Order: sequence, then C-alpha cells, then structure tokens
Amino acid sequence: MIRTQELTVVYDRDNLVLDRVSVTIETGKIVGIIGPNGAGKSTFMKALLGLVVFDGQVHLAGQMGKEPPEYIAYVEQKSQIDNHFPITVRECVSLGLYKEVGLFRRLKKSDWTKVDTVLEQVGLSKFAKVPISNLSGGQFQRMLVARCLVQETQIIFLDEPFVGIDAVSERIIMDILKNLRNQGRTILIVHHDLSKVKRYFDTVMILNKKLLAYGPVEQVFTVENLRKAYEDTIFLGEEVE
Repeated sequence: MIRTQELTVVYDRDNLVLDRVSVTIETGKIVGIIGPNGAGKSTFMKALLGLVVFDGQVHLAGQMGKEPPEYIAYVEQKSQIDNHFPITVRECVSLGLYKEVGLFRRLKKSDWTKVDTVLEQVGLSKFAKVPISNLSGGQFQRMLVARCLVQETQIIFLDEPFVGIDAVSERIIMDILKNLRNQGRTILIVHHDLSKVKRYFDTVMILNKKLLAYGPVEQVFTVENLRKAYEDTIFLGEEVE
C-alpha cells in the first residue's frame, strides 16, 4: 500500500507544485496519474521516491520516510536519459541489478540469465549487443522497462512511458504491465493520453496541484472531474461517462 498525508512540494520557496495531497493507493492495481501540464504529476512520483524535498508524510508498504525503498523500480522520462552513452542494450539492462549485487562487483552467470530473460520479454533479444544510441524511441523505452523488470520489485513507477513510441512497443509494454498487475504488483504511471485511460488503468488519480479525484476508472474518469483539472482544454477522443 502507498499512502500520503498532506504531501506538499514547493520549488524555489514560492512555487507551490503539490498542495496537501492525501491519498491511499491499493496494492495490485495499475494506477494512472493524469492532469494538465504543470499539475505536479511527475513531482508526486518523485516525492514518493524521496527525490524531491517535501512536507507531509509518505508511507510505502508500511514504511515511512524520505528515502526511496529498495523494492521500488522507477522508469523516468526518456528525455531525462542520455541515449548516446556508450553502452549496449544488454549492459544497460544489467544496471538494474547493481542495487542487488553492488556497483563494483561483477555479475554472475545467473544475473546475465535474468537480463537475457527480460530482454526476450520485451522483444529486444536480437538487440542485446546493439549500442543504445541505435534504438528507436519505442525500443529504447522497452529497454528501460526491461531494466526495471530485472529488479523484480513489488512496486513500479513509470513517468510518461508512452510518449514518442510506436504502437507495437506501447502494446508490448502494456501487456507486460497487466501481467505484472495480475501477479499482485502495484504500478503507477504518469500518463497524458486521456483516450486510453479506460483501457489501461484500474484506478485513476486526477491532479492539478491538489488531488481532485481518486478511485476506480469507471467512477472517477468523468467529464465533471476532468473539467476540474483541465477546464476547457479537454480532448478525449472517446466518450467518458
């Protein structure tokens, strides 16, 4: 379970990004975090991970603190990652294991077997020895998901994982995430495409600095709630209740 109480984040002393957000997120769900640009979606995720300074409380699986626990895997936005770093796909995915084996220790054969298994899962086995700079946007995102999967954590955070990727990669990633959800994992996704919310998520959280709504998609994903967040800028591409 993930729980926040009065979670508040202020940047540069006077830029209020999150305002007293209190929410309880159930285990074993795919949760979509939606809201307009500047709503605090990524900041909310970073606060849970202890990556930004915050006021209030964060409880993760019964533990409270401001340090990211080891049982969370995090896939940040692709734009924040140097895709020209001289490393192969297989080597990049293996970095997910260094929290477990140690930064300066050599990986064992069993560790590399884990890496190869997740590469097959995301459909990148034939790219294992390819430099990461040679990947398409969708392939690069699948590689980041593989680096997350190899950690075998119970909670997974993904920040805008579907931005700028192809439909095949998006489908592969979403199928993997749904399988993980069915195994009891908890998955939080910062998401911007409202037309796919009902297909992708069990639960949705609507943010615009404050928590405007949280709950099952069929109850919360309504025009009334979306207008609170987006005002007159909503474009859904499909009907909502």
